[in-house]
Amino acid sequence: MNISVLKETKDHENRVALSPDVVKSFIKSGFSCSVETGAGLKSNFSDEAYEKAGATIVDEKSSLYHHADIVARVNAPSPEEIGMMKKGAVLVSFMYAYTNPALVDACIANNISSFAMDAVPRISRAQNMDALSSQANLAGYKSVLLGANEMGKIFPLMMTAAGTITPAKVLIFGAGVAGLQAVATAKRLGAVVEVTDVRPETKEQVESLGGRFLMVEGADQVKTEGGYAKEVSAEYLQKQKELVAKHIAEADLVITTALVMGKKAPVLVTEEMVKSMKLGSVIVDMAVEAGGNCELSEMHKTVVKHGVTIVGQSNLPSLLPMNASELYAKNIYNLVKHLTDKECKFKWEMDEDITKGAIITHQGQLLNPLTKQILGR
Repeated sequence: MNISVLKETKDHENRVALSPDVVKSFIKSGFSCSVETGAGLKSNFSDEAYEKAGATIVDEKSSLYHHADIVARVNAPSPEEIGMMKKGAVLVSFMYAYTNPALVDACIANNISSFAMDAVPRISRAQNMDALSSQANLAGYKSVLLGANEMGKIFPLMMTAAGTITPAKVLIFGAGVAGLQAVATAKRLGAVVEVTDVRPETKEQVESLGGRFLMVEGADQVKTEGGYAKEVSAEYLQKQKELVAKHIAEADLVITTALVMGKKAPVLVTEEMVKSMKLGSVIVDMAVEAGGNCELSEMHKTVVKHGVTIVGQSNLPSLLPMNASELYAKNIYNLVKHLTDKECKFKWEMDEDITKGAIITHQGQLLNPLTKQILGR
């Protein structure tokens, strides 16, 4: 089977779906690979590196789509690009299908089978295919560096002949993969770190990394699903805001990571909270693409409001494109190898957990239960 790798066209996207090393692994496993000219340049992978790995470099995008048995992308193609794919071909990319009915309809109309990297179930057997986690790890790390760069002070305690510099205080909303990596990175840089999360089971993980967990009353009643918190009540969010109000006023850096699958990100930092913060403090809103956890954040912009710098960078993994692409490529490789047999043909084991979780469309039908539920189909 031929795997085609297309150049990403989304704004602020520097990643590529497959690295030369993973192309080499695919070819060794019996696949062939075609790569669009310049597809990996923003990730520091040259066309020559892909050719050396055994790939064919192709100039014409339509030819790549037309001859591909599998299309590998970071971000999903447009409905128009889906129309260029041959019937029965397979798409593997981030899809967020529950927010993109036009993409789902295009896959159904063109008989495209699609697997969403964002829908891979978060179970132990699928850890090496979990692109959300691999990318969130890098995003959590980068969020701390962005915050440090915007701050007017250092992170660690420093004793000098001229006096002692107290450590910076970092407050992190959300202790998922990104939040925990942010905790670890901020601690390595010497900050005092506090964390709040609606999931009480994350307390032990936060404390194991040296952070202090801020527990909200009633947290033990919050339900989670697939590693995400289900939408919590307005009353609970109010309690959380009251708890963190004092801590946010003392923080030098606030990092917000809270997401609810299929919903707009909850507003956790209000304008009043921003007003209470110290002059020169910083907020990095990692949920800005989903509507933002901070009321004042702006997509793709760094703004100053009430003396507080608010960073609204929407695609943090793309700021580390080489590492992000390498990890994402391995996620795709592991998923495709799981879905195919020794002859490089898809097994279509529709009752198998990973297949059932990741598949979105097949043979002209929408199959994914969550997407069906959210789109009302």
